[in-house]
Amino acid sequence: MAPVGIGADLEGIHAVQAALRAGRLTELRVEARRMSHPEIAGLLERAKTAGVRIEVVDDIRPFAVTSAPQGLHARARPLKTFSLDALIEPAPCVLVVLDHLEDPQNVGAVARSALAAGATGLVVPTRRAAPVGPTAFKAAAGALEHLRVSVQSSTADVIQRLKRSGVWTLGLTAGGGENLFGLALLTEPVAIVVGGEGRGLGRLVEQRVDLSVRIPMLGGSESLNASVAAALAVFEVARVRNQL
Repeated sequence: MAPVGIGADLEGIHAVQAALRAGRLTELRVEARRMSHPEIAGLLERAKTAGVRIEVVDDIRPFAVTSAPQGLHARARPLKTFSLDALIEPAPCVLVVLDHLEDPQNVGAVARSALAAGATGLVVPTRRAAPVGPTAFKAAAGALEHLRVSVQSSTADVIQRLKRSGVWTLGLTAGGGENLFGLALLTEPVAIVVGGEGRGLGRLVEQRVDLSVRIPMLGGSESLNASVAAALAVFEVARVRNQL
C-alpha cells in the first residue's frame, strides 16, 4: 500500500469538482482568463464557501502535468489506498488488476469503467507502470474518488495472493483459450487482469493466471485498447451476474 495515498495533485474540471465534493480540496489555482467559464465560476464559488485557498494565475501551464488542464490545478488531501484483502469484500468480488499499463489516461479510463460496472476494486502496480496521478484522475472524471484502489509492487505476486484467497484470475489475451462472453465462471469471485499497451500480459503473469480469456472480434484488428478491453470485461461480469 502506498503510505501517502493518491490524488494529491489534480487538474481538469471534473477531477477538481469531484475532489471538492468529497471535501478534500485544500488549494486551487485558476487561470485568470478561464474564471468567467460557467463551470469554473460555479466551482470557485463552492471552493470559497468550503474555505479552499484560491490563487489566480496568468498561465496554469507551469503548474500542470497534463496537456489540457482546463485552467485548473489543485492540491488535495490524499485518498487512502487499500490492502488487497480489503478489495476482496464484498463477495463475490470483481477486481481489475493492471499489468504495467504505461498510459495514465488508460488507467483513468479503466477506473471509470470499473466503477460504472460495479467493480469492487482496482489493483495497480508501482513498477514499470503509469502513476495514478493528475492525468489518470483527469481521465477518470471523478471515478477514482469512489473506486477502491490497491497499489502493489508486483502483479505476478498479486495473482498468487488472489488465488490463495479463492479469487479466480482471468487474463485478457488475444489468444485466450476461453471466450469471455457468457463465461459461467464470471459469477464467482474474479479478478480481470489487463495487460499493458502493445505488450499485453507479462510472461510470468500470463503463466500464473487461472485462465486466459479472449474477447472475440470480427474484422482485421488484432487487439483492443487496454481500457476498452477492460470495460467490455467488467460490464460482461455485471451482465452475467444480472446486475445491469
